[in-house]
Amino acid sequence: MDETAPTTTSAAGDWDPLASQRTPDDPPLDVLLSGTVFFDIVFTGLERMPAPGEELWSEGLGSCPGGIANLATATARLGLRTGLVAGFGDDAYADWMWETLSRDEGIDLHASRRFPSFHSPLTVSVATPEDRAMVTHGHPLPEPLSTLIDRAPAARAAVVDLAGETAWWSRLAEAGTMIFADIGFDATGRWDPADLAPLTHCHAFTPNAVEAMGYTRTSTPGAAVRALAEKVPLAIVTDGAEGAYAIDSSTGEEEYCPAVPVRALDTTGAGDVFAAAIVLGTLAGRPLEQRLKFASLCSALAVQQFGGSLAAPGWGDITDWWRALTSSSDGGDLRAKHTRDGYCFLEEVIPDHAVQGKRRAQGTFALRSDAGAH
Repeated sequence: MDETAPTTTSAAGDWDPLASQRTPDDPPLDVLLSGTVFFDIVFTGLERMPAPGEELWSEGLGSCPGGIANLATATARLGLRTGLVAGFGDDAYADWMWETLSRDEGIDLHASRRFPSFHSPLTVSVATPEDRAMVTHGHPLPEPLSTLIDRAPAARAAVVDLAGETAWWSRLAEAGTMIFADIGFDATGRWDPADLAPLTHCHAFTPNAVEAMGYTRTSTPGAAVRALAEKVPLAIVTDGAEGAYAIDSSTGEEEYCPAVPVRALDTTGAGDVFAAAIVLGTLAGRPLEQRLKFASLCSALAVQQFGGSLAAPGWGDITDWWRALTSSSDGGDLRAKHTRDGYCFLEEVIPDHAVQGKRRAQGTFALRSDAGAH
């Protein structure tokens, strides 16, 4: 396997949602990401957690690249030309994850590196209808990922973590890369506003409601998004099933978008899918309302499946949802008609031909017969 050659295959098959806007001067990548890739093992179909010393058999099992791979898979499946800077070990798990991400998902690993005598970080997740538990094992990489960034092709956008290293992406911002930032939960409870200082380099910030209210010292998501809009051009605060709030100061748009009501099976990676859709909508120059609705839809499709990157929807999934909704609407379903009216913009962006889909079980060690056909 060539560990340095860039990948050119599109994860969306022959569908490029940005094709009409591309120019010869565009950089090779649409989005660049960097972080830790975990080998995820997800057990599902358990009615309850096992008691100490008890062995339970699960009905379902999935294996997939996790961590930053959740976001990379989400952007790639939406047709964004995605580059990932990550460190991989030299074990069998790393072999499989490299192959899955580069060949199956079409992610450019040109700047990633394989480290000898280093094993892959691993997470085991156990999901029940009421709860989820995880156990993770791993070690720090032999060298920081920031030393690999300069090997990456240029990108129109990058998605970063404010809590991580900032020097590399501040350099990208100065070179014209649009920076989309997120931040994790502050386990210390301090919620120091100084942690948001790197937002001066960012175009967008997409925290959840708890994080946004903590850092802005506000009591509602709506108040939090207004405070954040003073720090960054595009501020979006997600509030789970309650929807999302957004202000785009560069266009003067302010929007609230309710979540698409679905029965959530696993919320792992839902935030990554939402962020991926926001990046695509922003690069496509879509109105803020459409960006939020599209991101909400993609997240809703993802949480109905298990397993982080396995659940990330592609254009086949989005088209299936739209066709089914249209059929119900044409059949007289008033609720479907109401929903369809709010998503008419999809007619302009969904492919008018079949695309190569990514099946949810394709990235597992299950038998091919278990993957199903679609």
